[in-house]
Amino acid sequence: MRLFNNLLAVFMVVLACRGQETQKVTYDGVDYQVIGGDIAADSAITDVEMTHEFKDMVVQDTLRTKFKAVVTDVCKVKGCWMKLQLGDGQEAMVRFKDYGFFMPSDITGKEVIVNGYAFVESMSVEDQKHYTKDGGKTESEIAKITEPKKTYGFEADGVLIENK
Repeated sequence: MRLFNNLLAVFMVVLACRGQETQKVTYDGVDYQVIGGDIAADSAITDVEMTHEFKDMVVQDTLRTKFKAVVTDVCKVKGCWMKLQLGDGQEAMVRFKDYGFFMPSDITGKEVIVNGYAFVESMSVEDQKHYTKDGGKTESEIAKITEPKKTYGFEADGVLIENK
């Protein structure tokens, strides 16, 4: 039994350390890295159009969509979330379905296409502080968070990262 437990532990370590598998594709002459589920670049709306969609939504609404935007921030810990710039200066917080995949930490400033569900939520003070800390902000910036806020969220099942 002890041998089985040791083999199981080694197997789990190998799986955890294995690199995330990605593929590269080209759509309309633009090269992309595919992360997560299959996704095509066609029919993606712009960040400005997505902003209008978000503004028409209320807390707990969801909308299946695909949109293109620029990455403004990525989780520095393991790439478990990213923020995308919207048309009005706001951001959408993107998480990944079932934590099934993660983003490279060096994609800030790159354009991506995300596919999945948009939603509006009220983010607690605790969650805001957690994400701010993951983003590498200072303790004084974290301490300024004192109230829940309405946020735009997105659960992606696939992401295309533009290779420039």
